[in-house]
Amino acid sequence: MLGALVVLKQAAGGGSVGLPYRARKQLFSAAERSFLGVLDTAVGPEYRVFGKVRIADIATVRSGLGASARRAALNRIAFKHVDFVVCRADDLSVVCAVELDDASHRGARARRRDAFVADVCRVIGLPLLQVPARSGYAMHALREGFLDCIAPQATLHATAPAARRG
Repeated sequence: MLGALVVLKQAAGGGSVGLPYRARKQLFSAAERSFLGVLDTAVGPEYRVFGKVRIADIATVRSGLGASARRAALNRIAFKHVDFVVCRADDLSVVCAVELDDASHRGARARRRDAFVADVCRVIGLPLLQVPARSGYAMHALREGFLDCIAPQATLHATAPAARRG
């Protein structure tokens, strides 16, 4: 019984030294939340938007590498994420990554990270929509930018036989 009380106290945040964490109040910043609302509307009901997706969840390391090279390549993507990923609503296949470029993207380190993310997206054939952060967004302009970004991929999907789409 005493053991169960200790576990419950620790689960409730009762001072476990080995778990120095606290809950974040919100998943997105105010700017990201604002943008997400417009992006959700802009992509329409045929798409779903997911936020803060790890690159390792949308890309994998190709086969043929040695264990050390594979581990190094995986480590480069394991802790990086894209701001948003847009998927088809019917099968949740990824159609586009979206980066909201705010002031944090101006530093040299951030520019290197952004270039790496863009390179990964290019190599895996995933369109990347980069949107400058603003105080407000024109939904129709964002939809047009999204559709332009995915146009080559949308054409391929529309012409692919149903058996190949899964």
